[in-house]
Amino acid sequence: MRQTSFAAMQCSMARSLELIGDWWTPLIIRDLHLGIDRFDDLAEDLGISRNLLTARLNHLTEHGIVARRAYSERPPRFRYVLTDAGRALMPVLIVLTAWGDRWATPEGGPPLRFRHRSCGQVFTPVVSCSACGQPLGPGEVEALPGPGARPAPGTRLVPGVLAGRG
Repeated sequence: MRQTSFAAMQCSMARSLELIGDWWTPLIIRDLHLGIDRFDDLAEDLGISRNLLTARLNHLTEHGIVARRAYSERPPRFRYVLTDAGRALMPVLIVLTAWGDRWATPEGGPPLRFRHRSCGQVFTPVVSCSACGQPLGPGEVEALPGPGARPAPGTRLVPGVLAGRG
């Protein structure tokens, strides 16, 4: 059970973690993206308890990341599908997977490879600048105050905010 809520923090990362930051949620989103969309199949693939899976799917549905689609009325059965917000998480999860492939690789090597459907090539994801297209590495990004910058928990490192100049 989560002890701390990040919902009130003035930080987009903290608020994102409020929605998807538990251990199971990224794995559920991954499975939905890969086509495992029925409750029983998700529970079996992940080895997650039914109660916990129910809670996570309800949370994701409540926050617009996942939608339920009925496929049977008797008994009531649902498929779970990613919404636009859920699909928008996939690049983040792919990059997280690439980080794991580099720093926490399972024995035998990476269990997945990614292929770009447009060009057909297997690739290693990178984060790049939307303006110039160059890959972003450590030390190449500077944080600047945005329109929502204000002194609040989670903003200490935003330049000018702590001093009230945000």
